[in-house]
Amino acid sequence: MAELAVIDNFNLQTISGDLAQAIAEEMNGLGTLPFDRVKIPSGGGIAFELPGEDENNPETTTEIAGIILDHHPVNAYWQNKFAGNNESPDCSSYDGKEGIDRVTGDIRECVNCPYNQFGSDGKGKACKNTHRLFILREGNPIPLILSLPPTSIKYMRDYIAKRIVLKKLRCWQVLTRITLKKEKSATGIVYSHAVFTFAGKLNPEQIKKAETMKDCVTKQYRQIDAENTDYDIGDSFNNEPVPQQPATDGFMNIPDGDVPQFDS
Repeated sequence: MAELAVIDNFNLQTISGDLAQAIAEEMNGLGTLPFDRVKIPSGGGIAFELPGEDENNPETTTEIAGIILDHHPVNAYWQNKFAGNNESPDCSSYDGKEGIDRVTGDIRECVNCPYNQFGSDGKGKACKNTHRLFILREGNPIPLILSLPPTSIKYMRDYIAKRIVLKKLRCWQVLTRITLKKEKSATGIVYSHAVFTFAGKLNPEQIKKAETMKDCVTKQYRQIDAENTDYDIGDSFNNEPVPQQPATDGFMNIPDGDVPQFDS
């Protein structure tokens, strides 16, 4: 196997030292730092839309480059259609296996849930399925959340299996570039799917820092609420059956400890 290129010039930043102290002081009484969210655009768009300095003028980019700190399936069901208020889902699952009813606390098996079957919402599912990625970009210590629709999940699966695992690596040990490709379904619906490219392996110091961030995200932030906007990406995956991959990740307990807090 050819020797992998090592990325030495990636500016990997974490919350520590003076920055951690500044956040603790300035955010006192204001809550926690927010994660920025990005999604696959509808209509075959090939540019991601990112929150900008002005919330009314988002930024666009054709590529997201960063470290995939963590990823996991997210299922969410809203009894009422999205009305623009970004309500929390009535039932949500953060492992793709078991969903929790927000009101009653009852646990439902996703595989048998009637809302998670094709045809429960017209042609598609009433329960919306995505795969959530936490991506640490260069020069930014706050991970970005990217929500993948089912039409993109198989491409991520192939990338991780062939480009990461077979190189005896983990996602958080490498730099990944994500772009978009325009496609058309058998029924004529134009949509976009994510394209993943291996950009190189991090150096040992970067890997150590990234592992610390990975542990923090995996243990603390997998159960951030899903938002309606994460699922409002057109009919390309809501209304057409797409083979789903079984999830293997379970719930993570949130440990005690002085760890920098983020919010959705």
